[in-house]
Amino acid sequence: MEINRRVLPENYPAFYFELHYRNFGKAFLVAEAQGRIVGYIMCRVEYDNLYTANRVGRRGHVISIAVLEGWRGKGIGYSLMTRAMEAMKKYYGAEEYYLEVRVSNEPAIRLYKKLGFNVVKVLQGYYLDGEDAYLMARPA
Repeated sequence: MEINRRVLPENYPAFYFELHYRNFGKAFLVAEAQGRIVGYIMCRVEYDNLYTANRVGRRGHVISIAVLEGWRGKGIGYSLMTRAMEAMKKYYGAEEYYLEVRVSNEPAIRLYKKLGFNVVKVLQGYYLDGEDAYLMARPA
């Protein structure tokens, strides 16, 4: 939660983290370095219309990912993403993965494209400050 507050403008209350850890703990991961937590990823799996196929199925939703400033560019975000996607598929049956990202967050967009995500649509005014988001998705 401290990393969420320090790194991201959108913050979640403690119960939200606890709920996702309790229900999807195998896809709620942290990255550690030098004895401290330097990043995390929080995910869930939903059953709804897929973005990557014309049917209903299990969508793995990357709700939040963050890495502390001094630890970026070292592959931590990539590792968190790949391990969380593996866990969502293996333990929760995810058939695709999706996330929302600020249209201005070019480093994150590059990472997600490197992982095979594509922009599905633009979510107008998605963030509290009015910035748009890309909804990006890829098959599992």
